Amino acid sequence: MIIYRQSARVLVQGITGKQGTFWTQKMMECGTRVVAGVNPKRAGEQHLGVPVYATAKAAMAESPFDVAVMFIPPAMAREAALDAIKAGARTVVILTEHIPARDVIAIHHAAARHRTRIIGPNTAGIVTPGEGFVGIMPGHNPNIFQPGEIGVISRSGSLGTLICLNLTRAGFGQSAFLGIGGDPMIGTTTRDALQAVDEDPRTRAVVLVGEIGGAMEEAAAEYAAGMAKPVVSFIAGRASPPGKKMGHAGAIVSGTLGSYDGKRRALEAAGVAVADTPAEIPGLLGAGPRDRLRQPAAHALSV
Repeated sequence: MIIYRQSARVLVQGITGKQGTFWTQKMMECGTRVVAGVNPKRAGEQHLGVPVYATAKAAMAESPFDVAVMFIPPAMAREAALDAIKAGARTVVILTEHIPARDVIAIHHAAARHRTRIIGPNTAGIVTPGEGFVGIMPGHNPNIFQPGEIGVISRSGSLGTLICLNLTRAGFGQSAFLGIGGDPMIGTTTRDALQAVDEDPRTRAVVLVGEIGGAMEEAAAEYAAGMAKPVVSFIAGRASPPGKKMGHAGAIVSGTLGSYDGKRRALEAAGVAVADTPAEIPGLLGAGPRDRLRQPAAHALSV
C-alpha cells in the first residue's frame, strides 16, 4: 500500500515519545485509524486511548495492523523495522533519517522477502486529505491539504508542503500526497509512486517534485510518457554547482548524469510540463500544454 486509505489500521512504533505522541494525536484527529503503539518499557499501558505493546509482533496478535510508522532513533531503526516487517505489516513508513547504510540494506532485504512496502527512510509520510495521514506531514492543516484530484509526489517534506499549500490556495485539492523519502536507498521510488497515483481512480492529474542527482526522475519520465493522466513537475537544484553533494541523499551531479538539465529534458520529452518555480505549478495545471489541463486555475479539475 502506497496511498493511505482510512480503512488501514496503523501501529505507531515509539508512540509514547514527544514526537510520537504529538503526531499520533494529529493523525487521529484527521481520522487515521491508530490501533496500537509500541514501547517495550511501557507495554501493557494505554496511551492516547490505544494499547501499548512491547513489540510489533505482540501488537499484531492482539491489535492487528496494516501500516507501521516509526518514531525511532537511527540506532534502533533496524530492529524496529524488522519487528514490523516480520509481524506482517503491509507497509512500513520509516521517518528516521541517518540510519546506517548496512541497516537500511537489511531492512530492504527483509521487506522484499516478506513482501512489505517500505516508504522511506527519511520520509515525511503520506497523506490522503479527508481520510487521514501517516507521518509528520501537516495533514491536519486545512490551509495546506484539501480533498481533491491532484496526486503529489515528493522526496522533500518541506517542498511537498509548499507545493500542496500553493495548490490549495489556487483551488486544487489533493487526492494523495506521497513523500517517498530522502535516503540514498529508499523503498518506494518516484516511478513506483507515479504508477500508484496513475492507477488511483480519484487522481486526475499529478505533480511530481524531483531533485537533482540519481536517475529516479528519468525512470519516472519513461513511465509518464505512457500515461493518460497529465503530469507537471518541479525539479529542485537548478542552480546547484556540478560535483558538489546536494540534497537529501547527498547526490553528486557529474556531467549530465543526474543534472537538472538532463532531468528536465527527459520529463519534457515525455510530455511533462516542468515549472521553473513551485509557484508556477497551479498555473500549469490550469493552462498546461495538454488539452486535458485546460481548466480554470481557481477550480479543481472535475471528473
